[in-house]
Order: sequence, then C-alpha cells, then structure tokens
Amino acid sequence: MKRLLPVALAVIGMTAPAYADAEIERADKRFTTADVKEVPNFRRHVVPLLGKLGCNGRACHGSFKGQGGFRLSLFGYDFKMDHDGLAKGDTKKDRDPRIDVEFPEESLALEKSTLTMPHKGGKRMDIDSWQYNTILTWIKGGAKNVDLEKEATFERLEVTPKEMVFSKGGQSTQLKVIAVWSDGTREDVTPLCRFKTNDDQIGKTDENGKVTSNKPGDTHIVVFYDNGLEPVPVIQPVSDKVGKKYPKIAAKTKIDELVLTKLRKLGVVPSELASDTEFLRRTTLDITGSLPAPQEIEAFLADSSADKRSRKIDELLESPAYAAWWATKLSDFTGNNADAIRNAVPRGRGTRRTASHDWFEWLEARLAENTPYDEVIERIVVADSRNPDESYTDFCKSMSNIYSKNPTQEFADRHYMPYYWARQNVRQPEEKAIAFAYSFLGIRIQCAQCHKHPFDQWTRDDFKSFRALFTGIQGYRRNNSRNKDEYDAILKKLKIDPKLRGNQQRNEFGRLLAEGKTVPFSETYATKIRLNNSASQQLARIDGQMERYRQALAAAKEKGDKKQIERLQSQIDRLPRRIQQLKARAELESPYAKLLGGDVVDVGVYDDVRQPLMDWMKKSPLFARAFVNRVWANYFNVGIVEPTDDLSLANPPSNKGLLDYLTQSFMDSKFDMKELHREIANSDTYQRSWKPNDTNLADNRNFSHSIPRRLPAEVAYDALVQATSSDAKFVAMHKEMAGRAIAIPGASARYNNRNNNGPTYALSIFGRSIRDSNCDCDRSSDPTLMQTVYLQNDQDIYNMIDRGGWVAEVARGLGLQVPAARGRTPRKPRNYKKQVKQFEQRVKKAKKQGNDRQVKQAQRQLTAFKNRFEPKRQTKPEKVAQLDSASVVKSAYLRTLSRAPSDDELKRSQEYIEQSEDTLNGIRGLLWALLNTKEFIVNH
Repeated sequence: MKRLLPVALAVIGMTAPAYADAEIERADKRFTTADVKEVPNFRRHVVPLLGKLGCNGRACHGSFKGQGGFRLSLFGYDFKMDHDGLAKGDTKKDRDPRIDVEFPEESLALEKSTLTMPHKGGKRMDIDSWQYNTILTWIKGGAKNVDLEKEATFERLEVTPKEMVFSKGGQSTQLKVIAVWSDGTREDVTPLCRFKTNDDQIGKTDENGKVTSNKPGDTHIVVFYDNGLEPVPVIQPVSDKVGKKYPKIAAKTKIDELVLTKLRKLGVVPSELASDTEFLRRTTLDITGSLPAPQEIEAFLADSSADKRSRKIDELLESPAYAAWWATKLSDFTGNNADAIRNAVPRGRGTRRTASHDWFEWLEARLAENTPYDEVIERIVVADSRNPDESYTDFCKSMSNIYSKNPTQEFADRHYMPYYWARQNVRQPEEKAIAFAYSFLGIRIQCAQCHKHPFDQWTRDDFKSFRALFTGIQGYRRNNSRNKDEYDAILKKLKIDPKLRGNQQRNEFGRLLAEGKTVPFSETYATKIRLNNSASQQLARIDGQMERYRQALAAAKEKGDKKQIERLQSQIDRLPRRIQQLKARAELESPYAKLLGGDVVDVGVYDDVRQPLMDWMKKSPLFARAFVNRVWANYFNVGIVEPTDDLSLANPPSNKGLLDYLTQSFMDSKFDMKELHREIANSDTYQRSWKPNDTNLADNRNFSHSIPRRLPAEVAYDALVQATSSDAKFVAMHKEMAGRAIAIPGASARYNNRNNNGPTYALSIFGRSIRDSNCDCDRSSDPTLMQTVYLQNDQDIYNMIDRGGWVAEVARGLGLQVPAARGRTPRKPRNYKKQVKQFEQRVKKAKKQGNDRQVKQAQRQLTAFKNRFEPKRQTKPEKVAQLDSASVVKSAYLRTLSRAPSDDELKRSQEYIEQSEDTLNGIRGLLWALLNTKEFIVNH
C-alpha cells in the first residue's frame, strides 16, 4: 500500500475528511525510525501499545497498588489516570514522572522497559524498535493526553478474514485489523492489537495475529483494540464429509438450516430423529418439568397422524405445568430469593403467605396468559407497589385482604410485581445495576466497577453512568414522605405502640393481619434523580475546610481555649476518614446517566427514569438475546452462548447466525414466549436422537444431537414422586400444581438447607438455585455422591415407594396386603439372639402365671422386635399364581423410563419378580432399581 505523507498523519485524532476513505498504514511501518514527523496519538497508539506490551496487566502496573510507585488503569482506557501516571509520577512517595519531555530519551518509561535501568517487569522492547520510537516520538511531541471532546470517537473494528476454515493442522492465516473512527479515519492497527484464542487445542495465535490451526473442531480468535472486541471463527473439519461428500439433509425449519450450515463446514453429520418415546419424554420434561403419564405414552404411540408431535407441543404449552415450571425458571433469572424479601410483608403466626409466593404466582399467572415477555419484565422493572391511581390506604387494604385468612383478592391480579427491587441483597445502586444486567441483559458488568472490562466493551465510565440510572429506586419503604399522613392514620386506628420497631412491629402487624385488620405495607417506587455529584463537590471544598480548621486551631491555641482546641482537633482528625468516604462515593458518581452502549438519559425530564431504561431494552437486541439464549439452553443443555449469563464480546455464540435469527424472530413476534418455545421444539435440531455417530461423537456445542443432561432439582424430585405414585395421582400432577416441587415459590441458601428431610433436602443436594447473586451459576446440574446416596438409601425414597402409591395399587390388584411404609432393615445387634430369648422367657413366664394380658403384651413385644430386624416376608397366596408379571414390568418401565422394556429387560425383570420369595418385594425392588438407573435421572 502506498504510504501517506507524514505531514498528513500529524493530525491523527483530528478531523481528516480528505483521508476519510484512505487506509492509514500500520504503526510498525510508520514508526520504524525516531525522526518521523508524525506525532502518535495517546489513545490510538500509546495506550494500546502499553496494553500490548503488558504494562497495564494485573501482574504489572495495572494492579490495584501498581508496581514501583507507578500505576496504570487495569487494561487501560482510563486516559486521565494513565496520562497522570506517566506525566506526574507519585508526589506522595516522591516518585519521578515516567516521561521527560525535555529529555525524552531519558524517560523512565523507555529506560526501564528496555532494561537500560533495572526493571522487575523485565525487558519489554528494544531500543530503536518501532514500539520504542512510537513512545519516544509521542514524548517528543509534547506527550499530550486525549481530548475526548474534540477528537473522533472509536466506532468499530473490521477484521479480515471474517472466518478461517482450515483443512488440516499446521496451516496459518494472518489477520488484518482496521480501526474505524467517527471522522471516517481507517487505520491498520494490527500490530497494536491483542489477540486471544478461546481454545488453543483448535487454533493458536501469536502476538502479531498469525493464526495456526491445530486439532479439528471450532473456536474463536478474539481481537482486542481500544473499546472494540471482534471474535473471528476458526474451523477445521472433524471428518472428510465436507463439500460434495456431505450427505443431503433436509432443513425443515430456519433453525435447522442455520445449524446445518455450521455442521457442513465442520464435517459433522447430525444424528437421526429421536423415537416417539424419546421425543415425548424429552419434550414433556423440558416444557412442563414433568414425566409423561403411562396412558399418555400409549396414546401418543398409537397415534399415527403426521402432525402429532407439533400438536403435543401445543398441548404441553397450554398445560398448568408449563406455567409453573417456567415461572420457576423466571424466578431463577429474576432472583426470587425467599430470604432476601422476607421483610417485604408483615409476618406472624397468622400469616402463612410470603412475598416469594406473591412473586411466583404473579409470574405463573402471566405465563398462563402468555403475556408478552417484554410486558412481564416491564411490570417488574418499572414496578410501583400500588396499582395505577391507587392511594396508599387502598393499597394497604388490598394487600391486607390478600394476606387475610379468607382473601377475596389475589396478588397475581395486581398490575406490578415490585419485589425485584425490594431484595436486601441488592440495596445499593451498583448492586442494582449489576443484578439488572445479569437478569435482563445476560451480561456480567461488575468488572467495569473498577476498570475496563477485560472481555467486553464496557469501561469504568460506562458502569458509572449506567449505575446512575438506579440511584432513585426505593426498594423497601414503609413510612415515607409520599404516604406519611395515611401511614400515621392507619397506625392510629390500629392503636400500635409507637415504641415498637423493626421485627417487633412487623410481628405485631402480622398478628393484626390474622385478625382481619388493615395494616401498613412497605412500598417499592422510584424518585426523581438529581445527578448533583455531591461527593465530588464536597471533595473540591475539603481543602479549604481543612485550612479554615487549622487557622481556627492556631487562634484557639494562642487564646489557650482548651475546649475549642479539643473540638477543632477532633474535626481535623475526622477529615481524613471523611475524605476517604467521599472519594469512594465520588468514584461511583457520574455527571450523567447513560444506557449501556446507548444514549445519555436526561434524568431531569423523567419522574421515573426506569421507563426510558425499559423503552431502550425493548429495542435492544441485548434484552431479547439474553432470554432467547436461556430458553435455548433449557432445550439443549448449553446455550448458543455459554455460560448463558455471559454474553460478552469475547465469549461469542457458537452459531452467530442462529442466535441473531432467534433474537430477531422473538422481537418480531412481539416477545411471544410460547411461540419461541414452539419454534425451537418443532425443529429437527431439537428432535434429534441423543445417540451420536462417528462424526458428532465429540460435539457438545453445535447441536448435532441431543445432549443427555441430569434433570433439574425440582423436576428430579417431582419425577420421583410421579414414578412412585398411583395412576390417578400421576395424571393429577399434570393439572394440579399444589405440592409440586416445580411450584415451590422462593429459594435461598438458607431455605435449601434448613431441614435434612423431604423436598427441601432433596432439592438442595440436586442443586436447586439459591438465587443469591443473579448469576445462572446459582443453580447446579453437576452429579454428586450425595445424589446417589439419596436415591439408593434415603428414607424419603422408601416412603415414596411404600406409602399408598403404585406398589400399593399393584398389591391391592393382587389381593395382597398393602405394605406399610418401611425403611431400610437395621443391622441386628450383636446380642440379638440373647434378646430374643429374653422376650421368649417373658412369654413363658406370663403363661405360667396365667396372666393373659401379660402374655399378649409380651408376644407383641417379641413380634415387634423380630419384625424390626427380620421383616415378615409375605408368602404367595393362591391369587399370586395369576400374576401378569409382564404387565407389571411394562407399567414400571412406562412410569419411570417412559418406554416399554426391551425383550431382554422384560425377561430378566419377570424372572426377578417371579423368583422373589416375596412377590411384592420383587415388584418393589424392580421399581427401586429403575429409579436408580442413569436413564431415569437423565433427560435424553
């Protein structure tokens, strides 16, 4: 490329319309010598070069305390801090500046990085290298900082090639990176970029952007420059089935088409479609969190119509279990934590309802109605505790009715769901901003609190200006300025002791609530935001305040006024702590509020700044993409972006076209959640078998086959209850959500581990979400030893099997005595025989004395003792000879594994039952064995 004239390049960073369409040559070509006339730009050249050299890394000068008295912002782009660190030094520690404008070659930044002077960070560049000349020329040019108000802003990166497809290992391709600025300037910044591979087993990159293929598979090379990150796909086919060798596979839906496009490049052939039984079990579990009933399975298999799968999907989406299971999923995403909102409503002996019940049932009602997703979230984000045009008194009357013993109203009918902002674990504005980004945008912005996000575009200024949007949200207020008169009037009517505070007052409210009285309820609402940056203003005045105190102290000492001296000295001693507090507050203050990647919000215009925030979200692909990705992960075990709450630029989707299509389709459908479920579940991609072939055996992220995954905690527990229950209860559990684990309202770490029994304990060990941090990682799907122990030996499992469920139903059909609930047979004590003899002697003694009452009592004790360690085995009555063991085995398989047994399984199971000394124990043992198979606890 023809090199541009140096004189033209001297205005880099300023408007340059004459060269708007030209491409400026790369820095390592332009700064090969120190006599170049162009002056490098601090933002465009110096700061990215410092990042490239590793100077602002965590282990070097980017650490919290810096190194050697020299600190840079972590990962760069806090231009003031970086420039001050270079140009001003550390006056507190008497450290010299790192640059010397009068004698540029003697600048510490150059001498240390070239090891002309000792440097613990080692050698970073050679004297007279292009890196050395870039920094030297910038210092010679006056070492100017960035003028953000006048200079052009960064717009985007353009990387070529856009995708790299290799045919074998060891092949290489050089990346080229162009930075595009708002003034039209285009510069080749390849040598100033950082490059990172997401999987070096597939593709490696050197520091100059040369990419070399390694093993077959797919990954991304991520390019970093300024505020831009650009992932570049790297693909190497895993088989020879590419191009003309790839088999012809029909794409039934747009999803299938986009998935197959990626699979063709990889040489991956998808698995065949799943059988009807596999499809029915998988879809019912995914959509409704339930096992299909045996009768439902038989009816589905008998249906020969071509559209039976799509009709079944529609049927499942209309079931109460869909609304309950997905209300639980949305409770996870939005953080329905029972502990965090336990004080949001009054509590007492007479109040059984909690705020977490309100939250869950409100979501469940919206899902049953198929309220659009954006509307559901809007009523959470902009929530006010009161309905539109409702007074505080009317609000308290309505809530008191809902919490009374005989309510005539339901919380689910209220317009808003306000408890999202009432959580005690997200009180501060920065906590609200972080939680909001997790819940609704699927991004992790917390890193940007302190420094430039290492794997995304967000800077510290982005976080501060985004945080400012949450400063006016009042998450938990009872007695406040907007309802004080009405609040006082309610208290006066109740004759509440004014001395009661906190829990005492709440408990008293709960008692009165149980009596049917109207009591005060806390509120969530927003106040108008005023970004006055008071901490920054106070810091600006603090020096003058300190000087006035010192002058007054000197005057007091002259007068000998001990009292005044003591007071002033106390004020002076407190100032350093006050300064520290103000600095911490000032760090989070922003002169404006700004949407993430969006426009500045004039907060003075809005009474509730959450409304423009929600309006922006509806139009932002970030909002729709986050939900789409989470829904996809529910069906495929992994998201198109994984982890599902880390949609950062450096964590690109495995199939960008697929995620873009689903996002736009969801927005075009006006955020119709059922339509999204329907589109995914009807695709061949979702309906493929879990059984892999030679080409897709190692694929776990490109959706060429179903990935077996352990059932979620709530679904696993409900499956155990369903599989062991009677036929009638099995069917009823699809319609009645009372008692279902998928319909338990709130969750938290304390709630999950409170009792070592029942569903609470089971849900805990199976990894139910504790909803503590809004991170999707609050839920665990990892298998553990405790889960195995629970399934094999826990009393809860024995109770499910024996207490009036399927086993009892079979027993009644055979004319056998219905078994009582039992547990594991305890180990016999060492002196077992001796104790038996003692009981027998008591019986003999009672008989000898002729005391019939004592004889019966002693015999009962003997029988109970023997049965405890040697359970009485039931002999086969005449009717057992007519047992249809094949029918029993088939029923056991249908209710657990949702399929009929194979011929071999049927034969072995029949033999086990028929050869058992106790027929009923044989049936019980078969059911227990099926519950402990991997096939039962896994969705496949």
